Amino acid sequence: MIQIRDVAWRAMTGYDMDAVNAIAGRVHPGFFEAPEVLAEKFQLYRNGCYLFEVQERPAGYMLSHPWKLGSLPALNALLGQLPDDLDTYYIHDLALLPLARGVGAAGKIVSALTKHAVAMGYPTMSLVAVNGSVSFWEKQGFQVEDRPELSEKLSAYEAHAEYMVKRIA
Repeated sequence: MIQIRDVAWRAMTGYDMDAVNAIAGRVHPGFFEAPEVLAEKFQLYRNGCYLFEVQERPAGYMLSHPWKLGSLPALNALLGQLPDDLDTYYIHDLALLPLARGVGAAGKIVSALTKHAVAMGYPTMSLVAVNGSVSFWEKQGFQVEDRPELSEKLSAYEAHAEYMVKRIA
């Protein structure tokens, strides 16, 4: 693990959205989501949104919220509201600039969100793994779930996108 001083996750604020959009554009250029789509995730569930800073400069973010197991929010689409029958904690996006990788930041925020999901009573966490990240998510306790009904939505992310679930209760 790389040692960098002065790094921390903190709760995201509305003032961070320009930084979030800039990081998203650099980290996920093939997965464009409009600024209003990213902002809506923050507005719908602020308790799941964090900014990672290196020497007080934005270097990554996490967007997450409760959701319905076995379903996916469409990429680059407004949700309007969270579903009524929430039963999983969904990690929508974890993005880190290259300078923030290898310092343990991703594992720390996933661990913190797992504790949050347990405290909120969710039996699972779920996500879509992209950019060859399946092995990282497996190390965090997630497993690929074969859900043929999600194939169309998964292919909108990328050809090798995988739906993954972590059982926590």
